[in-house]
Amino acid sequence: MIRTSTAVVAWTLAAALVASAMPAHAAKDAIVIGMVLEPPGLDPTIGAAAAIGEITHYNIYEGLTKVNADSSVTPLLAESWTVSPDVKTFTFKLRSGVTFHNGEPFSAADVKFSFERAAAPDSTNKDKAFFADLAEIATPDPNTVRLTFKDPDPDAPFRLGLPQAVILDPKSAATDATAPVGTGPFKLERWVKGQSVTLTKWPAYRDAARVALDKVTFRIINDPAAQVAALLAGDVDAFPRFGAVQSVAQFQNDPRFRVSIGGTEGKTLLAVNNKRKPLDDVRVRRALAYAIDRKAIIDGAMNGYGAPIGSHYVPTDPGYVDLTGLYPYDPAKARSLLAEAGVTTPLTLTLTLPPPAYARQGGEIVAAELAAVGVNARIVDVEWAQWLSGVFANKNYDLTIISHVEPLDLMIYADPTYYFQYDSQAFRDIMARADATADPAQRLAALGEAQRQLAEDEVNVFLFQLQQITVANAGIRGLWKDSPVFANDMAAVSWE
Repeated sequence: MIRTSTAVVAWTLAAALVASAMPAHAAKDAIVIGMVLEPPGLDPTIGAAAAIGEITHYNIYEGLTKVNADSSVTPLLAESWTVSPDVKTFTFKLRSGVTFHNGEPFSAADVKFSFERAAAPDSTNKDKAFFADLAEIATPDPNTVRLTFKDPDPDAPFRLGLPQAVILDPKSAATDATAPVGTGPFKLERWVKGQSVTLTKWPAYRDAARVALDKVTFRIINDPAAQVAALLAGDVDAFPRFGAVQSVAQFQNDPRFRVSIGGTEGKTLLAVNNKRKPLDDVRVRRALAYAIDRKAIIDGAMNGYGAPIGSHYVPTDPGYVDLTGLYPYDPAKARSLLAEAGVTTPLTLTLTLPPPAYARQGGEIVAAELAAVGVNARIVDVEWAQWLSGVFANKNYDLTIISHVEPLDLMIYADPTYYFQYDSQAFRDIMARADATADPAQRLAALGEAQRQLAEDEVNVFLFQLQQITVANAGIRGLWKDSPVFANDMAAVSWE
């Protein structure tokens, strides 16, 4: 259920009355975008939070390639590239005449610096393993970069279009988290912590003429009821990844707004600390899976928006294997497995919930379902910064609900220090085979095997694919319907 205070209800009703007479948006060169979570910093190459890329990717920073809304990959800072027959060497021809916001010229040396920094022993880049697989970064001239990987990597052009692969200026990299400098169409104007991040158009951008917006403000609004109120009042013009799913029909029936429903790479999980007893016993993790009714969570927390998943892949991923039938909803089986594992019930575990509605509302349903099999899930609501430090960094949790939105991210399970603390040599061997082959069919087969291994070990309780619900003023054009990568490409957005 949504926890809504009387004050918020009054605000929502008042906003609706005001909005009924709301004039068309006057400023055609500015826009306010709603966001659920505030990023901890503004450098996506050192932080794991997807919210960093939602603000900075394609806006402040750019990479060699661009992942588009339809998952296609096109040139960005690279004009073109070629691939060796063994799919290990990629040669990129770079755009000439590109500069950073601070006036420094962009060249192959910046690519080399950025990727070596990402692969360094002290790197906190979420795709560090990808960059560490580089055997050589050659820069034969300022406009050419040759990347040679230790193993074949047919996904390299896609990965180079993700936020963690953006190119930084060596002179600003140390301070990019608070004072970002990139080659993109927008610059940071101000960041009011806890409230908003404002970007302004960079006049010196190489393609500035096609950028319609002069100002973009990202407003941070966690509470679903407040999201509704802000849209109705005109305080927010668009809300990609809208959290108030129970209010979607209200906006679909209002001609002032346009609603789109698309897909994302979001794998929503009941994530499990695999090192905590008794969760280190696979029988206990499987018991949790049998105790959970995915459909009840999708219907109750997401108003029906979501597709069930049975491993760490979504149905649109290449090589997806449908494993949703492996752990059907079966409370009796859950109780039997807990008894078999020697667990005395009631078993008390913490369930740490970050702010997104899918976590807070889904958590209440999960807790009720677990209680039915003798597991007392004690809910602990935390803010996003607390989740990042307590759960993600310090692994101080039993269970949590989170959506992993990075594409092609099975490799996180090969890292035993990752916050799941899953340590499986069998899984690492499967991923090594997937990475070592240049044959597409063999690679997809290995990825299927990897999904099965995660499901067999039931590392986490895999819940559903997060859908992207966007509510926007009907006069806005260019917002993405689908998000293979969490980004808001504001250079493509305009008012009618």
